[in-house]
Amino acid sequence: MNAYYKDDHVTIYNADCREIIGDIGVFDMLVTDPPYGMEFQSGHRKRKHKKIYGDAVFDIDLIMRLMKLSRAASYIFCRWDNLLYMPKPKSCLAWVKNNWSMGDLKHEHGRQWEACCFYPGEYHKFTKRIPDVITAKKTGNVNHPTEKPVSVLTKIIECNVCESILDPFAGSGSTGRAAKDLGKKATLIEIDESYCEISANRMLQESLFF
Repeated sequence: MNAYYKDDHVTIYNADCREIIGDIGVFDMLVTDPPYGMEFQSGHRKRKHKKIYGDAVFDIDLIMRLMKLSRAASYIFCRWDNLLYMPKPKSCLAWVKNNWSMGDLKHEHGRQWEACCFYPGEYHKFTKRIPDVITAKKTGNVNHPTEKPVSVLTKIIECNVCESILDPFAGSGSTGRAAKDLGKKATLIEIDESYCEISANRMLQESLFF
């Protein structure tokens, strides 16, 4: 199994995570943002991103398999309606953004947050206990249609005792960038090679928090 990219902290695989999770071992933390099952494509960019691979289905069975690879903690981002299918979390974090969705303008409140379900494992320990609300500006989705801010991933990773992190839906590599900035090791898996290239380039940048 050859890596697309590898340095002292981050390894990136261009693969379908379902095909390689039996070969990558276990990790201290699972931190990931899986497809939400909504076939999302933003209409607010001049240059539109392509649709996310596999976003027709919210694959809870796969998520449950991936959680078994985590010894200490799992953090799974999801939409509010995905919470119906997730196992009951120990905590549910809310990432509060600096803007809100359009949606149904007549019969729906504008959503300004995304959920992140937290599941402590057998070896879980906090370095510091943070609140369940994290406020951070959106990235502008320059690198990916649902790009998460490195600052959000940084807060999640650094509040837990861990050395190794897995992100099997790596997208543009925000989890890897946060892990590398913190001196942790991260394994990223991304099925779309174009996002692997973006991730690899981000790993070569100087440490940035955004």
